[in-house]
Amino acid sequence: MRPKKIRRIGCKPGDRCFRPLHVPRKDIVVTTLGMDELEALRLCDLEYLEQGEAAKRMKVHRSTVSRILTVARRKVANALLHNHGIKITGGCCKVEKEKM
Repeated sequence: MRPKKIRRIGCKPGDRCFRPLHVPRKDIVVTTLGMDELEALRLCDLEYLEQGEAAKRMKVHRSTVSRILTVARRKVANALLHNHGIKITGGCCKVEKEKM
């Protein structure tokens, strides 16, 4: 299996975790979201970039961004609909200042 290519991200989220307020902490099911998934969501859904432009910023292929987005959107939707917590973790990413 080929090793994953290092993905560039524009911001480091740190250790962040989001949880539903009405679910006791001990009963929370956690959905893990990678930093590359968060970055793809940020670029495409928050900044409204096309996948090709997001791919250039992350220094990966456009089809990779498409796959990352599909997985990330599914994870977030599942967590929101089923009252899961969302934890943002690392991955094969390098934090890089964006050039505007």
